[in-house]
Amino acid sequence: MSQSSVFVDGFDNITLVDGVVRFDLVTAIQGAANTPPTVQKVGGMAMSIQGFLRSTEQMNQVIARMVDQGILKKNDPAPAVAPAAEPAAAPAIANEPKSKSKP
Repeated sequence: MSQSSVFVDGFDNITLVDGVVRFDLVTAIQGAANTPPTVQKVGGMAMSIQGFLRSTEQMNQVIARMVDQGILKKNDPAPAVAPAAEPAAAPAIANEPKSKSKP
């Protein structure tokens, strides 16, 4: 079995089919100036759910070490989105007593 290293900028097309997590390995390719980079597939992976979960736990441990070493700064959680304000109630219109018309 040959071993090789592949540089990736991230993952794309993550799917779960029959207990296997599959995803593309992608890299960003810079195009013309002032245009966003495009994503190009450079490989793919398939893992069992258990292997995928172990891998994410290992990545989380690396992130925690980078935070401890000051390489990364932990962001405060985003504030919860405030519920939409209820529409203001229409002002109450007092029922004015009907004046009795005098004959």
